[in-house]
Amino acid sequence: MNIVMELALIFGVCLVGVIVASIMPFAVPYSVISLLILMTLLYQKAIKPYQIEKASRFFIENMGIFFVPAVVGTMEYVETLKNYLLPFLVITLVTTPLIYFVTGWTVQLMLRHREKKGVRHA
Repeated sequence: MNIVMELALIFGVCLVGVIVASIMPFAVPYSVISLLILMTLLYQKAIKPYQIEKASRFFIENMGIFFVPAVVGTMEYVETLKNYLLPFLVITLVTTPLIYFVTGWTVQLMLRHREKKGVRHA
């Protein structure tokens, strides 16, 4: 598929996510809704992975560039962030290993459950 068409497809899904987020009665970021929509379309095979492969690869390979505006935007709040540096570091240092532990434990639990059912990895 042409990369312009792939981008149009991805941006179209993002546009639908923006519309859905704007009519929802509670706040959910449109990016999350867009990802859920794209995941659902891929899972239901309405969109095939090859149909967005080139554009997706471009975004993944250049992901660092897309974080630059967000990081630069935080420079505006350096003084405010200085006041919360210690709590931020404590939260980060506690939750990061906790997330790794819970994720690993969940994967092990799911693998044991899969083995009990006799499902083999394809």
